[in-house]
Amino acid sequence: MREIISMIVVLSLISGASGLSLAYLKEVTAKPIEDQVLFYVQGPAIKSVFSDADNDPLAERKSFDTPNGPVTVFPAKKGGQLVAVALEAFGVGFGGDIGVIVGFDLAQDTLAGIGVTTLKETPGLGTRVAEPKFQMQFKGLALDRVGLTGKGGNVDAISGATVSSTGTVLAVNKAIEIYKGLKPKLDGAF
Repeated sequence: MREIISMIVVLSLISGASGLSLAYLKEVTAKPIEDQVLFYVQGPAIKSVFSDADNDPLAERKSFDTPNGPVTVFPAKKGGQLVAVALEAFGVGFGGDIGVIVGFDLAQDTLAGIGVTTLKETPGLGTRVAEPKFQMQFKGLALDRVGLTGKGGNVDAISGATVSSTGTVLAVNKAIEIYKGLKPKLDGAF
């Protein structure tokens, strides 16, 4: 009986120490991981959407609370004036979630462009949603006209990759809904 209690105590101590170690490791690595995602994943997509911004949208980002959780908004300025914002949303593709940075032109209330951040789609087919030819279709679209042409929208799906195209459009439409909810909060926020 004494041996069983001794084993339980030892296992409990080992489990507790392991749990504390993992919690500490997560706490220590959270910020470096966030910085790496910003620099290597979101950064290139934001720079492709805001290629002519005067500021550094990554450095000036702000987080806003929404009903679905916090959202990071990246501002683009020209001459010190806020002209556009971008945020990331996700849609379901063939291989998993497709992450898309969606830019919004504040003056025109249209899409400034998109940039794909993450995808696990079929190479040569679904991955074509990350090509400039597909992404350029979104630039300048009215916020109520984003959809595939087969469903009354203005975006041509990639042949053989309808699920990936649909997932990208879904991510853009989710971003539009988030943007519409945040728009009143953007005045004076940057």
